[in-house]
Amino acid sequence: MSTSSPEAVKRLLENMQADLRSLSMECKKKFPPVKEAAESGIVKIKTIAARNTDILAALKENSSEVVQPFLMGCGTKEPKITQLCLAAIQRLMSHEVVSEAAAGNIINMLWQLMENGLEELKLLQTVLVLLTTNTIVHDEVLSKAIVLCFRLHFTKDNITNNTAAATVRQVVTVVFERMVAEDDKFKGLMDEPPAVPGNSNRRSVSTLRPSAKDAYMLFQDLCQLVNADAPYWLVGMTEMTRTFGLELLESVLNDFPEVFLQHQEFSFLLKERVCPLVIKLFSPNIKFRQGSCSSAASPVPVEKPYFPICMRLLRVVSVLIKHFYSLLVTECEIFLSLLVKFLDGEKPQWLRAVAVESVHRLCVQPHLLRSFCQSYDMKQHSTKVFRDIVNALGSFIQSLFILPNTGNASSTNTPPGLSASGSQGSAQGPGAGAGAGLNTQAAFEYRGTWIPLMTVSVQGSAKATYLEMLDKVEPPSIPEGYAMSVAFSALLDLVRGITMMIERELAKQEQEEAMREEAEPESPQEPMAHEVWEEMVNACWCGLLAALSLLLDASTDEAATENILKAELCVASLCGRLGLVTPRDAFITAICKASLPPHYTLTILSSNTINLANKVYSIQGQSVQMVSPSSESHQQVVAVGQPLTAQPQGTVVLTAKNIQCMRTLLNLAHCHGAYLGTSWQLVLATLQHLVWILGLKPGVGGVLKPGRAVEGPSTVLTTAVMTDLPIISNILSRLFESSQYLDDVSLHHLINALCSLSMEAMEMAYGNNKEPSLFAVAKLLETGLVNMDRIEILWRPLTAHLLEVCQHPNTRMREWGAEAITSLIKAGLSYKHEPPLSQNQRLQLLLLNPLKELSNVLHADIRQKQLECVLQILQNQGDSLGPGWPLVLGVIGAIRNDQGESLIRTAFQCLQLVVTDFLPTMPCMCLQIVVDVAGSFGLQNQELNISLTSIGLLWNISDYFFQRGEAITEELEKEEAVLLKQAQDRGEPLNRPFHPAPPFDCLWLCLYAKLGELCVDPRPAVRKSAGQTMFSTIAAHGTLLQPPTWNIVVWKVLFHLLNCVRKSSTTADKEKIESGGGNILIHHSRDTAEKQWAETWVLTLAGVARIFNTRRYLLQQLGDFFKAWEVLLDHIQSAALSKNNEVSLAALKSFQEILQLVTPIKDTDRPDALAAMDVPSVLMESLQGSGPGRPLIRSDSLAERLAQRYGVQPSLPPPGEEIDDSALWWSAWNTWYRVGTECTRPPSGGPDKLVFVPSQPFLTALIQIFPALYQHIAGGFSMEDLKKLGVILYGAVSVPISSDSSPFILPSYTEAVLTSLQEAVLTALDVLQKAICVGSENLQVMYPAIFEQLLLFVEFSCKPPQYGKMETKHVANAKYNQIQLFAPAEWVALNYVPFAERSLEVLVDLYHKTACHKAVITEKVLQNIIKTVRIPLGLKYACPAESTWKLAVSSLLKVLSIGLPVARQQASSGKFDTMWPELANAFEDFLFTKSTPPDNLSIQEFQRNEAVDVEVVQLISTEILPFANFIPKEFVGRIMSMLNRGSIHSQSSSFTEAEMDIRMREEFSKVCFETLLQFSFSNKVSTPQEGYISRMALSVLLQRAQDVLRRFVEDERLSGRCPLPRQQVTEIIFVLKAISTLMDSLKKTQPENVDGNVWAQVIALYPTLVECITCSSPEVSSALRDALGPFKDFMQPPVSKVQNGES
Repeated sequence: MSTSSPEAVKRLLENMQADLRSLSMECKKKFPPVKEAAESGIVKIKTIAARNTDILAALKENSSEVVQPFLMGCGTKEPKITQLCLAAIQRLMSHEVVSEAAAGNIINMLWQLMENGLEELKLLQTVLVLLTTNTIVHDEVLSKAIVLCFRLHFTKDNITNNTAAATVRQVVTVVFERMVAEDDKFKGLMDEPPAVPGNSNRRSVSTLRPSAKDAYMLFQDLCQLVNADAPYWLVGMTEMTRTFGLELLESVLNDFPEVFLQHQEFSFLLKERVCPLVIKLFSPNIKFRQGSCSSAASPVPVEKPYFPICMRLLRVVSVLIKHFYSLLVTECEIFLSLLVKFLDGEKPQWLRAVAVESVHRLCVQPHLLRSFCQSYDMKQHSTKVFRDIVNALGSFIQSLFILPNTGNASSTNTPPGLSASGSQGSAQGPGAGAGAGLNTQAAFEYRGTWIPLMTVSVQGSAKATYLEMLDKVEPPSIPEGYAMSVAFSALLDLVRGITMMIERELAKQEQEEAMREEAEPESPQEPMAHEVWEEMVNACWCGLLAALSLLLDASTDEAATENILKAELCVASLCGRLGLVTPRDAFITAICKASLPPHYTLTILSSNTINLANKVYSIQGQSVQMVSPSSESHQQVVAVGQPLTAQPQGTVVLTAKNIQCMRTLLNLAHCHGAYLGTSWQLVLATLQHLVWILGLKPGVGGVLKPGRAVEGPSTVLTTAVMTDLPIISNILSRLFESSQYLDDVSLHHLINALCSLSMEAMEMAYGNNKEPSLFAVAKLLETGLVNMDRIEILWRPLTAHLLEVCQHPNTRMREWGAEAITSLIKAGLSYKHEPPLSQNQRLQLLLLNPLKELSNVLHADIRQKQLECVLQILQNQGDSLGPGWPLVLGVIGAIRNDQGESLIRTAFQCLQLVVTDFLPTMPCMCLQIVVDVAGSFGLQNQELNISLTSIGLLWNISDYFFQRGEAITEELEKEEAVLLKQAQDRGEPLNRPFHPAPPFDCLWLCLYAKLGELCVDPRPAVRKSAGQTMFSTIAAHGTLLQPPTWNIVVWKVLFHLLNCVRKSSTTADKEKIESGGGNILIHHSRDTAEKQWAETWVLTLAGVARIFNTRRYLLQQLGDFFKAWEVLLDHIQSAALSKNNEVSLAALKSFQEILQLVTPIKDTDRPDALAAMDVPSVLMESLQGSGPGRPLIRSDSLAERLAQRYGVQPSLPPPGEEIDDSALWWSAWNTWYRVGTECTRPPSGGPDKLVFVPSQPFLTALIQIFPALYQHIAGGFSMEDLKKLGVILYGAVSVPISSDSSPFILPSYTEAVLTSLQEAVLTALDVLQKAICVGSENLQVMYPAIFEQLLLFVEFSCKPPQYGKMETKHVANAKYNQIQLFAPAEWVALNYVPFAERSLEVLVDLYHKTACHKAVITEKVLQNIIKTVRIPLGLKYACPAESTWKLAVSSLLKVLSIGLPVARQQASSGKFDTMWPELANAFEDFLFTKSTPPDNLSIQEFQRNEAVDVEVVQLISTEILPFANFIPKEFVGRIMSMLNRGSIHSQSSSFTEAEMDIRMREEFSKVCFETLLQFSFSNKVSTPQEGYISRMALSVLLQRAQDVLRRFVEDERLSGRCPLPRQQVTEIIFVLKAISTLMDSLKKTQPENVDGNVWAQVIALYPTLVECITCSSPEVSSALRDALGPFKDFMQPPVSKVQNGES
């Protein structure tokens, strides 16, 4: 909240009233006047508050009255009252409501209190508040206030003294701040007053404004007081000390320099008063004036300087030089000379320390130093002040090492405990914190003198320690090393300041020059600035070098070393920039020597040092010798290595400091290389030696990397240096990278230096096997790489030298030469030159030339590098090689079998790249070369993988030909025209392979020929790959060839290849090949040459067949197509009959393939796009998948265009005429028949002869061909052909399989599955029957033949076929687990059951369709079927498979359900007469089988089987008995007796197995009985035949009932209490039920329908029924009741009449 806000004002009024009330209370008794004043004051305040709006202004106006009560209160001198009043007064001041008059009164009152010694601190506070809150106090009042503070400074009380001192300082500052504020205020308003000549009037200066006047008077009096004179203005001073005065002077000069620089009056004071005073006081001989002014007289004897004053004087001098040098040039010269003198050795220690601190303060101000140089050093007859300062620092440092420290008692060789200021010397050695002796503190050590190094100030600022000791009276003891540390910092700051300043100005100047050149090109630059800079360097470099070299040698601390090196580096670079060669080389030599181990012999450095050694320099006439480096070293050793010199000298040691120096050297070369000029020799030689000692070896691009330990104990590196090495190698690289910024001259300096180093290294590497130094070669490479933009200027010297290196006998050396040269070529080609290489062929050839030169080098490693280089050139610049292609292809193709594998591999990589990426960029004339080169890589035998891959390349090349067909054709034709013309001129024919074909076709034929060669290579993998590629290529791209060319392809390429392969396959060795190379396993299917050739044969045949398939339309127009077809079929036949399963099977696959052809459609039906292409549209799909090429739809237009180009119109057949294929197909059928008969003919020899049995897959394939073939020959297929087919099918199915393959082909015996061969056989028959079905009438005579064939197969279910005289095991006993591994292979007959069953199903199906066909009826097919089915029916349980008889029954039922109606229709024709007995036999064999069921037959199974029997009976009851009048009588009779036999048990009471069985077939018996019953009487007797059946059935029935009942009664009687067997009880119940059923039937029947015999038999049953009453079984009893019931109808009186002649 501000002091003027209403709240603050209100609070002020309240507080004042409260203060006055308190005052009134306190003074009530003792001081009534004060009380009254206070009370009137309250009234006064209230009045002011009431009347005025601006209360503060009103208060200020009346402040004298308002303050009065408080002043009176202070007058009481009562402590309590005084304090209260002072507080109130301070409150008023702080609200700035005190007027000038009131202020005067207050000061007077304070003065009284001061003289009385009351409330001294409160007084000081009040004065301070008064002076700082406003500016109303001036002149005498101000001076009185200041004097008051001074007076209080000299009281007896310490606290008061210190507070007063602080107050004085603040008040002095306030006075000067007011002046500055006043100046600011008036700055713009009025002109400065005219300059006044130096005024000697001491009282006042009229021209100054009020605040300025106060300041002036104050400063003048301070000078008076320090000089021990009376003040003019500060009236009332009683005493003063010089030290306090000097401090005040210094603070004013330091804080308000602008006051002295802007106001002449003040400048005058400076010159006239301050400087003389300082010079006077500097002389310690002047006695101090005793008495009032100086109470503390100097306790020191007169001739010794006094520390507090001396130190303060130096501070003042520092300020004067810093701020007012321009005013006080002469005076400063005196000051500086004094300073230099104070550094002398004989001066007291503390004096030297503060002098060094002062010098340090100068050193951090480079602009000041430059002024010294300009003002003194560059003037004639003037002291060389700047040089003296530098040299003095240098000799000061030397003196510290040379003279023992007299001022210190501590021994010179041991570090003291850290002293007060030494605690800042942080432990920086490697052993820090581990108490590692000497290393705990940074220090310098030289020839036994150990000087610790402390952190005295931050870099670039001079923070002094002793110049700040304002409270010390006695000279302090200076810790050891302090002076050294300050001098060291001063040196560094000096170098840093000067170099930065000059470099800044240089940069600015260069910028200005550049701008000026743009404006006005030829204005000369004034040399002034340069002269100053050169003078500064020349003045200081000797002193600096001496001091820095000494310090560098003595330094034991890394940070210190770093700083020294940085300083040397800065000077060296500065000298370089200024063109000062001698100092530049001197500093560089110093750094180089420091980098190398001590006493390392490096001639180039030694010669340089001698020139410097005789330089001496003088400081004020005394000459100081350059100190030579000490040999002892207390450095940590970080590396031990071998020197790089001709004579081995043992090992040399590198210290951490050497490494540090090396880094500096790198830094110098990197950042300032442009200024090195001839010093490059020095720098590079040193670096080479260091790199060698450290064991850095060159890596990619010439970068040096830490190598692994070389042979011998050469290099030992500590972990400390290991971490540094990557950084060093990094800087080394950057150093050479920065050569791109050098101008051409500097670059030549660098290249020359490197070449001469390299020559030395080569000399040294001759004749000994010592590792050569590769530094120069590596760096030549790096330099070349970064200067690509101007490569022409250095290419020739560079590559010429490197080619020499490539010839060097030392492997490492030559390897690096090659590395460098190839890297440069690659970089040169990839660099974006201006203009680009494509427009600058001269440069391109210049760059490629060394690559060609490398071919002259004999060393294989160099050739390897050359090829790798070619590879990379291709990868990066392949597109732009242009005229360079022949050279490149030449280098790639010159590879022979006797060359190493790796060279071949590299060359091949190049070729791969050419093919994948660069075919489009090369001239087409090179394409054939590429094909040849690729072929030769395929044929080389060093590396199989390369052969295989090169075949892949040939595919890629073909793909390229295909895509770029048109362009290539054009270009080739242009070339061809030129060549033809040349040939004609010479009168020779054109010499070109495949000449008459057009050039583009020739390119293809060359490719095919190459692939053909590879297809018969001795290595199977190569053959396989080449074959696949060749056929894929022909398939994918064949459309591009002109039709005449196809002739060559078919006869010269394809059939030629087939012949070669067939020949090689048949003559191939059958010896087993041992697994090659120990670890490569060869699969057993490929372990002989024969088997490997077989694979080739397979591939080739398949390929040719595929071409015939896909290109048939085209080939058919070639005229000799039928001949070619026959040749192909011949090849297929010979392959199919080959004894090698693989070949034979594949031959069939090919056969299948050529049979999947379609007859080409007429032109009018073809889609337009394909019209011009010789491809039937149906084949387009198969084409698209062919080979690894792209979809071929795109080729249409290309083929079209090519066709137009050659004017060939594809010769299409005349419209409306189909091409007649039938000859081809019948030729194929004959081939098929020949193969089929050959391979299915059973062997004729005895069982011992080794036989060749065709494999299942082969036979399957063979049979599967038939359907496809049949499509084409169906028209002419005759019964004769069908018979031939039948023989082959039968033969094929009969062939057994070898037991060792049976697990793969046979299903396990329990599974009913067909083998694929059996499937195929059935399919073939299916195709035939379908064809017959839709075919003409005359085809249908073939049906019976098909039935016959199927029936043959059905018989297999019970008796498998024989194959010649071979022993075959039935599959059931040849389970695989019983086949011993080493037993000779057995032959296993197949499980024919599923096949026979399937055949049966097919047969039933077929019969279903064809039962009514004439041929089927006349050929007695139904009879044959029944006859065949009877076999399994008769065997029943004895069948090999249970399913067989079940299927036979169901099939018989189906066949009968279809066949019986037909038979009934044809009854009259007699065609079925022979069938009925067969049928009766079949029923009888089945229903009353001789085979017994197996023991393990379950009840459920038995019941299921019984159900089948029941089904047969039902068939009889529905399909046969109702039509008995159409059926032969004897047949019906047999059926009846069968039913009877089924429903009646024999009389025998003995229980044989068979009887038990029959008796168990309850359901069967029941059905038989019911059937009998059903036919026993019927009211619809339409024919006598039917009546006969019913009568017969009934009498049988009754007979059976009588038998059962009698047997039951007998058994019941015999068994006694034992119950009868269940089935017998069931039987009797059944019979009883039957009787009751019969009775019902008789009741309902018309009496005339019933035969008299029947009645007699029925009535005869009655007594037997009555016999049964004794039965104990309740079920029997109830059935008996039902049976007896109906007999009541018979019980009627006998009738006597005779009716109808019958009784």
